[in-house]
Amino acid sequence: MANRLANATSPYLLQHADNPVDWWEWGPEAFAEARHRNVPVLVSVGYAACHWCHVMAHESFEDGATAALMNERFVNIKVDREERPDVDAVYMQATTALTGNGGWPMTVVVDHDGAPFFAGTYFPDQPRHGQPAFTQVLTALSQAWADRGEDVRATAGKVAEHLAREVELPSYPLDAERLTAAVGRLASDFDPMAGGFGDAPKFPPTMVLEFLRRIAEAGVLPDQQARQARHMLARTTAAMAGGGIYDQLGGGFARYAVDRGWVVPHFEKMLYDNAQLIGLYARLGTEQGDRVATETADFLLRELRTREGGFASALDADSLVAPGGESREGAFYAWTPVQLVAALGEERGRWAAELFSVTEAGTFEEGMSTLQLRHAPTEPRDVRRLREVRARLLDAREQRPRPARDDKVVAAWNGLAISGLCDLGRRTGRPEYVDAARAAAELLVRVHLVPGDGGEAVRLLRVSRDGVAGAHAGVLEDYGCVASGFLALAQATADPRWLRHATDLIDAAVAAFAAPDGGFHDTAADAEALIARPRDPGDNASPSGFSSLVHALLDAHALTGEGRYRDVAEAALATAAVLVDKAPRFAGWTLAAATAALDGPLEVAVVGAPGEERDALEAAALGLPGAVVVAAAGPVPGIALLEGREPVGGRPAAYVCRGQVCERPVTEPDLVAARRTAQ
Repeated sequence: MANRLANATSPYLLQHADNPVDWWEWGPEAFAEARHRNVPVLVSVGYAACHWCHVMAHESFEDGATAALMNERFVNIKVDREERPDVDAVYMQATTALTGNGGWPMTVVVDHDGAPFFAGTYFPDQPRHGQPAFTQVLTALSQAWADRGEDVRATAGKVAEHLAREVELPSYPLDAERLTAAVGRLASDFDPMAGGFGDAPKFPPTMVLEFLRRIAEAGVLPDQQARQARHMLARTTAAMAGGGIYDQLGGGFARYAVDRGWVVPHFEKMLYDNAQLIGLYARLGTEQGDRVATETADFLLRELRTREGGFASALDADSLVAPGGESREGAFYAWTPVQLVAALGEERGRWAAELFSVTEAGTFEEGMSTLQLRHAPTEPRDVRRLREVRARLLDAREQRPRPARDDKVVAAWNGLAISGLCDLGRRTGRPEYVDAARAAAELLVRVHLVPGDGGEAVRLLRVSRDGVAGAHAGVLEDYGCVASGFLALAQATADPRWLRHATDLIDAAVAAFAAPDGGFHDTAADAEALIARPRDPGDNASPSGFSSLVHALLDAHALTGEGRYRDVAEAALATAAVLVDKAPRFAGWTLAAATAALDGPLEVAVVGAPGEERDALEAAALGLPGAVVVAAAGPVPGIALLEGREPVGGRPAAYVCRGQVCERPVTEPDLVAARRTAQ
């Protein structure tokens, strides 16, 4: 019999709809039931592509005896962290405070007011590796609630009080000296052998790499440090692109690598990672960068695009080994030498095994290997052979059972995809990528954007599925990432409609999310009240709401000329100084914004008839790190950066500006590129 989750819109919750656990969705009804029964509330948080979430579900939530214990002694709530990032953020903060680490699945037990008194992550079905069995944990917690209820509630109250404590952040300028120091701290964490930062596991440090790309060309670093920044960028992007974390057949990156060398990934493929990496690799301006960005964008369009034009959230890490067989992580992506020979023939199979580092022992599990491409062939014959081998292996892989797809559309991550596709389309002259970005933006406007009535601000809904929006309100990252995506589309198309949509969202976000010290909360002032109002300016796998909104504010100022956007951005950036000083690896997108702000950011209007001359000027302008670039035939009402801009002598011209003050227009691309380090 299906439980209450059968009517959920979240694919993750629907995965649990047939569990014997009597799950509730997050809401006041569940807490009212707990009060009525006088039992604690167990909150289980995960997401659809999470491997260990599936393991715990199979071991515990699908087990009748465990479910009976849960149903008897708890009210059980299942939460999709991607649908409710606010709930996830509050209880992840509690989990790390109580245990010293966090992750998913997250298991938190709370009182009737939502205050936590116990937290953990995955628990096995049997005692293992020093961990108690999940049923042992449940029994101990329910006994504590029954026997020492007052003590338990007192503990929960203290934890809630700690979480709710609001700390006003000090403000210091993010000047060239502070940004230079951040490069030094990143260099001390850099892995010179394998690229990336720190040790395993390794996540793609996309936002940090974009900061390094910008700061290396900003003219503020000493020459040796600028070379070091370029080296960290080049070494890491090459290592990831050649590693097993990258799908060498179908394009796209897995969520992270479990090892130092990027060989074995955790195989789920997330929209937010790939959306950002498309833009990063496209902005490198290299042959490898263009290839990886294009292959990853094609993966998005082929495997994550929805019927409505948006992009689904993720592909699962697990898939069936064979139809009707067991499910195993990485089964869709890993190979043995025998499988390569079966797909390609003896000679080509051996060649592919050597090229892709597929060994008899295996680089993954049970003799399987991930595919790596550490040294791509350069001889024309071998390049052709590689192209043919990839195509045949991709066809063979398509015969395997595919990983499941989490097909909900998340506003923030679609905003990231819009930005990445616009970057790629403009830099490679491939308008189909901009068209795909526009289609995703149209879906967001049609389904996720709620117009304001009677002078009220617009609102943004976080998720939709099959073209129908869910009820959950957008959080700060939704407003910031979608506004940034719309601004990227305004630059790519010179259509003022996208600028209007972006500034509507920015205005709404500034009004609803502002904190007294100049920063931002992650939930709106009128959002559902949790035990604490989440606020975290640090980036994780995707930009924080704080950093994404700062980028949108700076770009909006460049396109509109409205100083109020710049003022809010500068005040917000100043509140991030402590984060930048202590943990620059978690402030990459903020550092990238601050670097652009040092130089203006540069604003470039390219005007003239479409064609090779204008394209060359636009390409040169796009090579200026952090620049806001818009191209059109001439002035466009509604885009201030284009107002009064005309071709020069009948030829396309580029106007390079800082703070709306423009230099003499130029008609030669090399003169645009010369503005790279001008101060």
